Amino acid sequence: MEGDTIKENLLIGMGNPLLDISAVVDKAFLEKYELLENDAILADEKHKNLFKELTEQYQVSYIAGGSVQNTLRVAQWLLGKCNVTTFFGCVGKDKYSEILYENASNAGVNVRYQYNETTPTGTCAVLITDHNRSLVTTLDSANCFTTDHLKDPVNMNFIETAQFYYVSGFFLTVNPAAQMEMAKVALAKNRPFMMNLSAPFICQLFSQAFQDAMPYIDVLFGNESEAETFATSLNLGTKNLEEIALKLSALPKQNQDRKRIVIITQGVDPIIVASDGKITKYPVKKLPEEKIVDTNGAGDAFAGGFLSQYILGRTLEVCINCGVWAATEIIQRNGCTFEGLPNFSC
Repeated sequence: MEGDTIKENLLIGMGNPLLDISAVVDKAFLEKYELLENDAILADEKHKNLFKELTEQYQVSYIAGGSVQNTLRVAQWLLGKCNVTTFFGCVGKDKYSEILYENASNAGVNVRYQYNETTPTGTCAVLITDHNRSLVTTLDSANCFTTDHLKDPVNMNFIETAQFYYVSGFFLTVNPAAQMEMAKVALAKNRPFMMNLSAPFICQLFSQAFQDAMPYIDVLFGNESEAETFATSLNLGTKNLEEIALKLSALPKQNQDRKRIVIITQGVDPIIVASDGKITKYPVKKLPEEKIVDTNGAGDAFAGGFLSQYILGRTLEVCINCGVWAATEIIQRNGCTFEGLPNFSC
């Protein structure tokens, strides 16, 4: 499928739409709120003043975010045709959701938000120290997504006619039942269902929900810390990433006709891919330190680059290379942003 032959609504994503509030902070700020430099957590009671302090004491940028929404925006950028992707998530009726809708729509994503009348749009504090980022999320309305939204006739038509499905592990904190609804549609229609491990705390605290999803997953994304945490939760008995990838790829699967692909990124170290009982490694070209602006969104961009080629039927190598290219582009900018025409070449 190329050019005008690329169909609309090929790929559906479901996740938590969030407005990123991004700022460069000092390490004392992280220490004050007991945060790690490269981590992602949900805000709790000790973070109640964080957002107020962040906006009052630092120069902040407001950027459309949310893991799956980022991934779809990057995929759309590479595909170059509007509405190839469709996104489901819940937002509030406020100025933040207007920013999110405008950004995602301008990128070409078919946005199918569920609107909550009483709860504000979710936000994510992106705290940058050096080239690292610490993410602190307040889900707010993203946490209000209901399965009924998927059953709206127009939305159900999008789900029934899509060819590929992508959900983040983050969504397991919101509505695992909705995620399973989409997974079962994918299985019934023999179409790929893909998920991202998303964060170590997801792999640890929501391990059972992920285990319930695993039989439906055809492509699984994650980084090294997420993979190690998930392996521990599953008692896989190893911390070797290649062994973890192989064991995850071999876990029981509903669709026996499609072998599971497990992709583990390691920053600048080679990407580990387990497929059909074999390990393949793909090199990552290291970017000079002075070119790195912000690593926030690198994983989302990698997934977006990969999926942009995967839904076109490209080889696994091309998909991986495009993922690396997209992640490299995004870390040279503030947040998961891009401009101009992409120049990725197979």
